[in-house]
Amino acid sequence: MNICVFLSAADLPERYTRPAREFAELLGKGGHTLVWGGSESGLMKVVADGVHEAGGGLLGVSVDFLAAKARAVTAPDEMVIARDLAERKALLLEKSDAIVIMVGGTGTLDEATEILELKKHGKHTKPVVLLNSAGFYDGLKEQFKRMEDEGFLPVPLTGLVFFAEEPVGALAYLEESMGTR
Repeated sequence: MNICVFLSAADLPERYTRPAREFAELLGKGGHTLVWGGSESGLMKVVADGVHEAGGGLLGVSVDFLAAKARAVTAPDEMVIARDLAERKALLLEKSDAIVIMVGGTGTLDEATEILELKKHGKHTKPVVLLNSAGFYDGLKEQFKRMEDEGFLPVPLTGLVFFAEEPVGALAYLEESMGTR
């Protein structure tokens, strides 16, 4: 599978890097390809390094104004440079079979909400997992539940996103959803 991971490019504490490394190792050992924002810094670097070291592939999609921070990749890996953030998000979705949302800031939240909005409107049917490392997304999970309970979501929340507390559960859900398990 080509698994898109939305996540931070910031340097983060162990409570966030540990699950990211675990997921990366599982992804690489499973023979999957990481589709990610292409950054060579922070949590993005942690995950790309982990996938690469475990034998997985890398498919980066950076953006023109961040190209200097993009990871240098060589064949058979790939790096694509998008014109802007909108094109980057579209390419990340196009090149992936499934999506995982890890901890991140406003960029990650923007990507997550756009992916979920597109899924809500039937523009894609790819499985989406929100990896809730160290309870980072507890508040968002509560907000989504409130949206569902109060009628703001026209589809069940479980049809939009799966909340995983641990990396192994995230990958198991994706593999089961895609029929590769």
